[in-house]
Amino acid sequence: MKLIPEVLAARDEIQSLRRSIHAHPELRYEEMRTADLVAQSLDKWGLRVHRGLGQTGVVGVLQRGSSTRSIGLRADMDALPIQELNTFEHRSQAQGKMHACGHDGHTAMLLGAARHLAMHGQFDGTIVFIFQPAEEGGAGARAMIEDGLFEQFPVDAVFGIHNWPGMPAGTFGVTEGPIMASSNEFRIDIKGVGAHAAMPHNGHDPVFTALQIGNALQSIITRNKKPIDTAVLSITQIHAGDAVNVIPNDAWLAGTVRTFTTETLDLIESKMKKVVEATASAFDCTATVAFNRNYPPTVNSGDETRFAVEVMREIVGAQNVEDHVEPTMGAEDFSFMLQAKPGCYAFLGNGDGRHRDAGHGAGPCMLHNASYDFNDELLPVGTTYWVQLAERYLKEGIKR
Repeated sequence: MKLIPEVLAARDEIQSLRRSIHAHPELRYEEMRTADLVAQSLDKWGLRVHRGLGQTGVVGVLQRGSSTRSIGLRADMDALPIQELNTFEHRSQAQGKMHACGHDGHTAMLLGAARHLAMHGQFDGTIVFIFQPAEEGGAGARAMIEDGLFEQFPVDAVFGIHNWPGMPAGTFGVTEGPIMASSNEFRIDIKGVGAHAAMPHNGHDPVFTALQIGNALQSIITRNKKPIDTAVLSITQIHAGDAVNVIPNDAWLAGTVRTFTTETLDLIESKMKKVVEATASAFDCTATVAFNRNYPPTVNSGDETRFAVEVMREIVGAQNVEDHVEPTMGAEDFSFMLQAKPGCYAFLGNGDGRHRDAGHGAGPCMLHNASYDFNDELLPVGTTYWVQLAERYLKEGIKR
């Protein structure tokens, strides 16, 4: 592993920042302390600091030389509404809030890169450090873009990274094309006519109708969608009734749809409405579908992904880079940035949890788990990746 010596020497400082962020988690669009820490650090290191995009977002800019070439590097800052089970010293001090997804580590790695590039960087061009709020369900990336992120900072390409538990620590995983799925929610409201449960013929049963709709929806996945077009349709909620001997007037069910392409998502949404309305009508009920598209699929552009893979291999060796990693049906709002700019989103192995300090919770060290903690051994790895990616990109650019 070829890590930058100055980055290794600064590890304690960056680890201290990471653990401070972990101890003071803030939920989406509440990242005031975190944003202050980021902005003060960037300012101390001599970057131009811009605040307010996406409410609590922070952008740091380093510009040298005369080249018009530019690159964007992004980290997310928000925590999750989870009560932490860990009891080590840097555990969360905020009731019901926790950095259970490693955004504290993402922020620290990008701060480490900003520090090194400000003090030791050898580049000609512009590096834009994007510290984004509200990745966890708040679409903070979209909010920053709508506030003019890429108009004010028109980068040529943008890159992101996420720690990945279960992958060996310090290894990279990436793939061209879709790497994470779209995230979408639906709710189906069914109106019937209530009746005594012993005399169902006097009503129109919305509960029975809901069950038929639930079964019928899976036909979209197995009979309407091409088998090679990956998608998941999961019903996660069914609600109806208050008494065992009463058929209620209404019922509702809800869930999520995940796809890797917008075309597959269009098909599923269209077919859902037809199936729901026709099935409800067959049982003399009415039904409506509310379908919300939250995050689009995260799709890596080919040239930028191949470029990033070369940098990864230089740092950790080709044997530690999986360049056709299996995509996940989880979602990520970096997808909005990749719709606006070419770029690459990658995974950095977080290990199996044995890195955690004494006092960690009994649960696994997995994302969105109350016993999770970011692996500080990754800080020099992720920082070195950002530094070498930025310097090499500004030197060579993408050969298309």
